[in-house]
Amino acid sequence: MKFTVEQSALADGVNWVSRSLSTRPIMTALLGIVIDASGDEVFLSGSDLETSSKAHFAADIKEKGKVLVPGRLLAEITRSLPNKPISISLDGSRVLVTSGSAKFTLPTLSLTDYPNLPELPEPTGVIASDTFANAVAQVAIAAGRDDSLPTLTGVHIEVNENTVTLAATDRYRLAVREIQWSPSQPGVSTTALLRARTIADAAKSLVGTKNVSISLAPSASNDRLAGFSGDGKTMTSRMLDGTFPPYRHLLPQDITSTAVIEVAPFLDSVRRVALVTDKTVPLRLEFANAQLSLEAGAGEDAQATEVLDILLTGEPISIAFNPTYLADGLQAVGTPFVQISFTGSSKPAILMGKTESNSAAIENYRYLLMPMRYAS
Repeated sequence: MKFTVEQSALADGVNWVSRSLSTRPIMTALLGIVIDASGDEVFLSGSDLETSSKAHFAADIKEKGKVLVPGRLLAEITRSLPNKPISISLDGSRVLVTSGSAKFTLPTLSLTDYPNLPELPEPTGVIASDTFANAVAQVAIAAGRDDSLPTLTGVHIEVNENTVTLAATDRYRLAVREIQWSPSQPGVSTTALLRARTIADAAKSLVGTKNVSISLAPSASNDRLAGFSGDGKTMTSRMLDGTFPPYRHLLPQDITSTAVIEVAPFLDSVRRVALVTDKTVPLRLEFANAQLSLEAGAGEDAQATEVLDILLTGEPISIAFNPTYLADGLQAVGTPFVQISFTGSSKPAILMGKTESNSAAIENYRYLLMPMRYAS
């Protein structure tokens, strides 16, 4: 095997594939990235058996060949090399990587132990990469981190023809985002549950492409696979087992009051007031008389208060939230203003974005936040 390729193309491909490598694989071969030089392209692949990534790019191939090399080391080397053509060749049981005066020699791993990686399912639909990445980021923040509750570590994907609904919850908050896409077939309807980390990583990494093709294997399929592809990169991941909890009934309908607040000063205030206490201790909020009072700390402990001007419609309300979860929601709405809708001090509140204080709320993204109890 011997080929020459531009540094940017190699680094981009290796970086993409290395995301699927495990830090603690069940077999040594899974530490590696497969390099397959054939025709006029180089194909890279890596996997941890749950997630598999592939990339391909054009190269000047002088000798065909296939080899398995340590993946993370290859990624670090390709990132560190200058923007010059890189020559890669197999010399016995070693792989030589040369760029200008820089030369590296890598050991090879056994290809015979490397598993066959799954193929991408048939495409289900296509969406603009920036729209997909933004939607996933807005939802993935609400996914659980506790691996003992795997269902809650996922993002639930529901496809209903032209509309895709993403949802995630850790039981203390819920994020729901609706986006439009172009389905590959009319009348398509399916659901999937994917690890939040996996889908967030894929969406973020594919932003450089124009569109992302999403493939969801039908529920009747033995391999419950989901896949993403764009511009020479593909990723497949096994769907999570279990049923995502029904959530639509949690979105409150009987709104008693709404507050409209400018996001930037609100976010700054939340972070400042929360400094005096642990991030899991409630931040108390009081909405009344066109003002919002924020308060944290009590008794002999450090305390902080701050007041903001707001637009309040309906009844005054006192409520408390986890300050970290509140800050996450304010960042996620991605608009200059936020509308918070309440049904009571002990019931969930809904955050939605607004471009202007007097404009309509943007209803395609909703961030539901459970209140916390606090000693009055």
